[in-house]
Amino acid sequence: MNERIIQLEEINPNDFFGIQNSTIQQLEKHFPKVKVVARGDVLKIYGEPNVLNEFEKRFEMLVKYYNRYNKLDEDIIERIVTSTGKEEELRKTAGKDDVLVHGTNGKLIKPQTENQRKMVDLMKNNDMLFAIGPAGTGKTYTAVALAVKALKNKEVKRIILTRPAVEAGENLGFLPGDLKEKLDPYMQPLYDGLRDMIPHEKLESYIEKGVIQIAPLAFMRGRTLDSAFVILDEAQNTTHSQMKMFLTRMGKHAKFIITGDVGQIDLPRKQISGLKEALLALKDIKGIAQVYLNDKDVIRHKLVKKIINAYKSIEVE
Repeated sequence: MNERIIQLEEINPNDFFGIQNSTIQQLEKHFPKVKVVARGDVLKIYGEPNVLNEFEKRFEMLVKYYNRYNKLDEDIIERIVTSTGKEEELRKTAGKDDVLVHGTNGKLIKPQTENQRKMVDLMKNNDMLFAIGPAGTGKTYTAVALAVKALKNKEVKRIILTRPAVEAGENLGFLPGDLKEKLDPYMQPLYDGLRDMIPHEKLESYIEKGVIQIAPLAFMRGRTLDSAFVILDEAQNTTHSQMKMFLTRMGKHAKFIITGDVGQIDLPRKQISGLKEALLALKDIKGIAQVYLNDKDVIRHKLVKKIINAYKSIEVE
């Protein structure tokens, strides 16, 4: 009897194998001639070579599905184990075409409004997109979902998320801890989106390996960002030189999304926003698109939309 060893990488074995190893029990029903022993993230299988080959093939399909959609259940396992093995079978099992990412706990991440769908459509035919709109319109969240989708589909090799470290009335220098500990709360909206879309163990592994990088805009200087999906968030707080520096970091096979709210600029009063300049300077360049979100795209608490409109009535240019 032959033995082979399969090891799960960047996957929580408890989630993948299920309660009381239900995934393994279901596989054993379909492969009665294979003996399976699971210890942590290691699987030992015993049997004849041809049967083990088929088992490994189906197991690899299950891993591929879980990596893409972050879930497994009895019906999915049944379909994959009995499928022809073609990619379209996985897509049929996954769900509707408008789903960008199958998030953690089975959450379906998809565009919720017309302008969010426009963001998705524009990124199909453009390598750079400016997504402009007030807080709560989902521009950053949708951008992160597009980045995670591109990574899972192997369209890019890494995701880079960045923000200009402008202090909106608070002083980072007085916060305790080292630089990372000071900046992590400021980068929290980016972490929140990623945690909705990528399981904890895999996200930590991606960050540790540099597959996902979250850093202040100043850390982008001097880099060339090839094969990366790069998101610049809070871009209204960039200066002229910062925005120009960032845009010229774009390397081969890269995708850039720049998000911002031109009505919420935290720069010194006489400082011109690099985002406003870029929107004017780049508006007619092929391959660069712009989308403007508004209060109709707000998907937070219903009061947020009313708050935005109330402030519009009292704000003076």
